[in-house]
Amino acid sequence: MCGIAGFLHTPGATTKIDQVLGEMMQAIAHRGPDSRGQWRDPEAGVALGHLRLAIVDLSAAGHQPMAAPSGRYQLTFNGEIYNHNHLRADLERQGLAPVWRGTSDTETLLAAIDAWGLEKALHKSVGMFAFALWDRNNRTLSLCRDRLGEKPLYYGWQGNGPNAAFLFGSELKALRKHPAFTGNLNKSSMIEVLRHGYVGENRSIYEDVSKVRPGEIVTVSTADRTITQRKYWDGGAVAATSPKTDLDPEAAVSELEALLLEAVGQQMMSDVPLGAFLSGGIDSSTIVALMQHLSDRPVHTFSIGFHETRYNEAEFAKSIAEHLGTHHSELYVSNQELLDVVPRLPGMYDEPFADSSQIPTFLVAKMAREHVTVALSGDGGDELFCGYDRYGHGARLRRKLQAMPLPLRRATAGMIRAIPAKSLTRALEPVISTPQGKEPIGQRLHRLANYAGQPDVEALHRAMVSFWRFPEAAVPGTTAPDSLLADHLPPRGDLGDLERMMQLDMLSYLPDDILTKVDRATMAVALESRAPLLDHRVAEFAWTLPPDMKLRDGQSKWILRQVLYRHVPKELIERPKMGFEVPIGLWLRGGLRDWAEALLDPVRLKREAHFDPAVITRLWQQHLSGRFNWGAQLWNVLMLQAWLEENDR
Repeated sequence: MCGIAGFLHTPGATTKIDQVLGEMMQAIAHRGPDSRGQWRDPEAGVALGHLRLAIVDLSAAGHQPMAAPSGRYQLTFNGEIYNHNHLRADLERQGLAPVWRGTSDTETLLAAIDAWGLEKALHKSVGMFAFALWDRNNRTLSLCRDRLGEKPLYYGWQGNGPNAAFLFGSELKALRKHPAFTGNLNKSSMIEVLRHGYVGENRSIYEDVSKVRPGEIVTVSTADRTITQRKYWDGGAVAATSPKTDLDPEAAVSELEALLLEAVGQQMMSDVPLGAFLSGGIDSSTIVALMQHLSDRPVHTFSIGFHETRYNEAEFAKSIAEHLGTHHSELYVSNQELLDVVPRLPGMYDEPFADSSQIPTFLVAKMAREHVTVALSGDGGDELFCGYDRYGHGARLRRKLQAMPLPLRRATAGMIRAIPAKSLTRALEPVISTPQGKEPIGQRLHRLANYAGQPDVEALHRAMVSFWRFPEAAVPGTTAPDSLLADHLPPRGDLGDLERMMQLDMLSYLPDDILTKVDRATMAVALESRAPLLDHRVAEFAWTLPPDMKLRDGQSKWILRQVLYRHVPKELIERPKMGFEVPIGLWLRGGLRDWAEALLDPVRLKREAHFDPAVITRLWQQHLSGRFNWGAQLWNVLMLQAWLEENDR
C-alpha cells in the first residue's frame, strides 16, 4: 500500500515543481514510510510522486514512479494486483513480456498496459488500487480506481490563469499543499455529512475537487484541459443482472468456497508479515478459516475487546481463534482509550467523516501494525450477502404495507409523529424499556412512522440510512446534491426490494463509508488492509445468487455461513449480530461533553455561520435532557465542526 500525488500544470509555469511535489508527498507520508520517489517532465507540465509501503518485491526494482519498458508510460501506483503472476505468465506466453527487472506487481501492470492497452489490462487485473498513468504519446493523464472502491483518489483543476493546475492525490491533505489549491467549501457536501455521515459518490468537501469512482477511469488531456470519465466495470449493472434460478445449493456453496479460497490465497501474497482482523462475526471468521486452511503455520489474528459486555465480541473471536489454531492477539480498551482517539479523527479522516466505529477500527489497526504489515479483513460481506438487519426489516415492512394505500400510510404516520416523542416515551416506557445508550421508544416510533410513509423501496432505503430527515434545515442557504440514492438511481433490473437495498449500499455506503473508514484507519499506521470478499469475481458470483441463498428463514448470509460451517462448528458462530459500535450518545453526556460543548457553543456557531445555531442547540439540549438520544446525529455535526476547526481556511 502506498500514497500517490502529483499535478499537471502549464509548461513554463512558475511553480517550484520539486518543492511543491515534495510538500504534497510529505502531507501523506504516513501512507508510505519505506521510500519515496518523484518524476517530472517540465516540458509536458507533469509531476508524479510516490510514497512506498513495500509489500511485494522489497528491492529497488519496485521503486516508483516507474517507467514502462517502451518509455511511453509513467506510473505511480497505490495498491496490489493479486493475480500479477498470472498476468506475467500471459505476457510471456504471448511473447509480449519485457526483460523483467524485478518481481513487483507494479512492473507487471505497466507491462500489461504497454502490451494490451489500459482498459484491457484493467479487465485482466484482479486487485485493489488507485493509480495515475501518464501517456507520453497522447499527452494525457489517466486516474484509475479498483472496481469496488477500496483505494481512494481525489482530483480536480484548481486556480486560475497560467498557474492553474490539475491536482490529484490519495488524500485531500496532498492537494491542500499545492499553491493553486483554493479550498472553497462545498456546502452541499456538508448536508451529505449530516444525512449519511460521509461525503458521497464523486464529490468531496471542496468545490471543484472530485473523487474517482469505483471502476472508473478519469482522463485529463493537456491539450484542452478536458476531463472525461468512463467505466471499465459497472457495479450497478452487475448487480442488476438476473440471478440464476436453477442453482443447486450445495454446488453453489462449493463454488463460493472455491472462489474465496482463490481470492484469499492470492491476497496472502506478501514479502512482509501478514495477519488478519478477527471480530468473531461471519465475515472475518470465514476469511480467517480459509487463511488457516491454506497456511502451514498459525495465522496471526487480531481482535479488540470492550469491557462493556453488550459491545464486546472479543470472547467469541478468541473461541474461533482457538478452534482454528491461530496465533491470536487481543486488546481490551477502556472508554478513556477510545475517547483519547477522538481529537485525532479530523486529521486522520481528511474530510468530514462520522462513522463512530472509526474509533475502534483505528485502535485494532494500530495494534495489528505492531506485529504485521498486512491484515486481511471481512469487509464486503454485509453488502454482498445480505448482512445488515435493515434489508430484512425493510423488505418485510414493504410487504406488510403494500396493501395500504400510500395516502393512508402517510396519514397514519403523520398522526404518530404528531404526538410528541417524549409523550410517547412517557406512556410506553413502563412496558417497553429502552436499552442503555439507545433511542427512547417515542423517538423510535417517530423513526418507524417515517419509514412507513415512504412511497417506494428506494425512498425507504434512503430514510433508513439517513441520520437527519431534513439536514438542509441545519445548513442555511444550501440544497442537497443529486445522489444515486435519490436523483439518479442505478438500473434496477429484476431486483426485488431486498437486493435493491443491497445494490444501493454496494454503490454508496460500502465505498464511501466502510472502505473509507478502513483505508484511513489502517493507513494512519502504515498498515495494508485487504478484503478478499471484495474480489470482483466473488462480487459478480454473489449477484448471480437468488435472494434465498442470502436470506433464508430469517437468517442472513446463508451461503457464506455454509462455507464457514465447513471449517468452524456452527455453535461457535450462531449468535445475534453486534456490529462494531461505540456508545456515542452516552459519551456525549459524559467524557466527551466538554469537547462537544466547545464545538457546539451557540456564539461560535453564529460567528462561523456554517450551521443554524437554533437547530443545533435544540438538538443538543434535548440530548442532554436524556429524553432523546441524538448521539448519532450530533456526532455528524461534531465531526464536521472538528474538521472545520482543523482545515477551514
